Amino acid sequence: MTTANTDDFDLRSQEFNGLVNESVMQAVWDISKISLEFLDRIGSDRVGNHFAEWTIDALSDPDILNANVDGADAGTDDSVLGTRVGNFTQLLNKVVRVSMRARAVDTIGFADTLAYQVMRRQQEIRRDLNATMLENQASNADDGDAVPGRLGGLPSWLTTNTSRGVGGADGGFSAGIVSAATAGDARGLTETLFRDLAQSIYEQGGNPSVAHSTPSMIRNFSNYGFEETARIARLQRNEQGQGAATAVASIGVWLTDFNVTLELVSDRLQQVHDSGDIIPVDVVDMFMYEPEFLMEGTLQGVQVVELATTGTAQNREMINDTTLKVLNEAAHGVIADLDPTIAVVQ
Repeated sequence: MTTANTDDFDLRSQEFNGLVNESVMQAVWDISKISLEFLDRIGSDRVGNHFAEWTIDALSDPDILNANVDGADAGTDDSVLGTRVGNFTQLLNKVVRVSMRARAVDTIGFADTLAYQVMRRQQEIRRDLNATMLENQASNADDGDAVPGRLGGLPSWLTTNTSRGVGGADGGFSAGIVSAATAGDARGLTETLFRDLAQSIYEQGGNPSVAHSTPSMIRNFSNYGFEETARIARLQRNEQGQGAATAVASIGVWLTDFNVTLELVSDRLQQVHDSGDIIPVDVVDMFMYEPEFLMEGTLQGVQVVELATTGTAQNREMINDTTLKVLNEAAHGVIADLDPTIAVVQ
């Protein structure tokens, strides 16, 4: 190639990718955060069966007529037996197939393609599980053929402390199965709905510490705290010293009427779902829960299974077999069918 002046463009224009070496930073930059806002807050437990069971119990209501004559007979038995409930485990998996050559070549940002892919897919399984546990999903058993086992998600369990749009109905546990809730019409969140749910859980004996929803819903509720109509103490900040002032533009904690502090948690992995309207719109749930009464029950933790090599490809399968244990659904609650595009009002 003859030119009047050999410049960078000429070098790059040569056939077969030009004559200029590539300048590639030896790192992989990923913004798909791995934070698991739900899984990181709840407990963990081991289970020994595809159907994990536990019992729930509660004290009887106060008896203001509990008065007895001295020396009278003890009376009838007041014992109350607990209720046995359970949830099926769900087997999540990811498969990686990497050729021997792909493992041998010089790659950008990691040394071994197979090891890198295995690590990343394990992270994806945990993200899948976090999102699934917050889904309005019914439980069912694995039939060993075409039907995989599914865990009942948190929205499906809740029946005692629930607020739903018009036409919405609770699911709940019955006869070994957790049924999904029925979606109601879309509506906006109000401070009254929020306070009512906190009160309902408190009256049942629960002490929720988390209000959990999607980023758009948490932002919407936080914005409301700065409105003149909000029935909360005015936000104040006393800045002293020589440092730069900080603009406080959000609310991260809400103190309820019952001296229970709720952390407002925004979860990237919580999904939207269809409302029950004739023309459905995207709606979300806002949960209030007590982490001590929720557990991840693991039958098989995240593990890597080495599959048979096919030709020059090496194969791995990552699996995680686990369930959600809602130890007592009355300790939690949900405001369902919320349209996050509608401004929060009193």
